[in-house]
Order: sequence, then C-alpha cells, then structure tokens
Amino acid sequence: MTALHDKWLELADVKDELAIRDWFMGTSGNLAIKVADEPLEFLVTASGKDKKKRTDEDFLLVDADGQPAAETLLKPSAETLLHCAIYGKTRAGCSLHVHTVANNVISELYGDVGKIDFQGQELIKAFGLWEEDAVLTIPIIPNHADIPTLAAAFEPYITADKGAVLIRNHGITVWGKDGFEAKKLLEASEFLFQYQLALQLQLK
Repeated sequence: MTALHDKWLELADVKDELAIRDWFMGTSGNLAIKVADEPLEFLVTASGKDKKKRTDEDFLLVDADGQPAAETLLKPSAETLLHCAIYGKTRAGCSLHVHTVANNVISELYGDVGKIDFQGQELIKAFGLWEEDAVLTIPIIPNHADIPTLAAAFEPYITADKGAVLIRNHGITVWGKDGFEAKKLLEASEFLFQYQLALQLQLK
C-alpha cells in the first residue's frame, strides 16, 4: 500500500472513533493527517460531508497553502488554514478539530481570561506533564469569522509538536505526532472540560 493509502485509512479510523462519540454535529469539525514533508501535503476532510459515514470522498489531498493537490470537485474544510499553520511550524503528523458542547461552554466561561489551567488532574499526563505540580494551560482565542484572521490568531500558540488551542464558542484544535497521539490529546482535553463543568455544578 502507498503512504497516501495508509494515511487515508489511519485518518478514517480516527474519524470513525470520533463519530461514535457524536463529536461531528451538523457536519462540523475537520481532521487532517500529513502525507509528505517535501513538498508538504496532507489529507483533510472534505467540506460538508457526513462524518458518520465512510466514503471515498471523505478526504482530499492539499498542499502547504491548503489548496487541492490535484483537480477535484471536493472543497477542503473551512479551517484548513489552521492545519497548514500546524504542519508549517511543527513536526506534527495529525491535527483534529471538533465542536462539542463541553469545549464551547468552557471556552465561553474562561474566554475573557484567554486560557484555562488544569493542575492535579491525572489526564494532563496525556500531554507529557508528569511532575506533581505540573500545570496544563490551554489557550483560548477569539472566534474570527475570517479564516485567515483566525489562522493568524492561532499561529502564535503553535509552540510544540503537540498541543491544544480552544477557539471561543467554536471548538478545539489539537495536534500530535500521529493519529493515535492527536486522538489521545483530544480525548484527554474533552475529559478535562467535562470534569471542570461537573465540578462547577457541585460547587454551586
């Protein structure tokens, strides 16, 4: 099998797992996986597709600018420029963007602060934070309707080969070395968001 085919299957498997969790409401969200470094090419979800189904038109190959690498009728997902920024600045191999109720509510509650911190929770270890006093900080950026403006606001927070950024009242983008790591970071983040919301209810 070719590298393109292997990466297609890897991303399709991730998509299927996230779809089971119902994290693609209303065709929202987008996923990407790097296929080649030189020149940069990656697969990204096609816009407007039902991500609960697996088809031959789920993804398309795009270049470093997020433009289709070959002639196609498919349109790259709206936030493709976010994935371009990640692959342009890091060695990450996979990036995931989903909209959930939990991450939207957390982004609104902490949006004015511009971040949310987690300390003492076991699942921050998914981000490689093993020290007893370690703090996981997830930045929260404004939800600019203009995607190039959003990508410009997003880019300064891409500081490592794995990470996560919340977009206020929009969703979360995570990235890691491959599909497994990116999914792990997404699952850990969503657990932490749900934990924080449940904790706040108990404290009221």
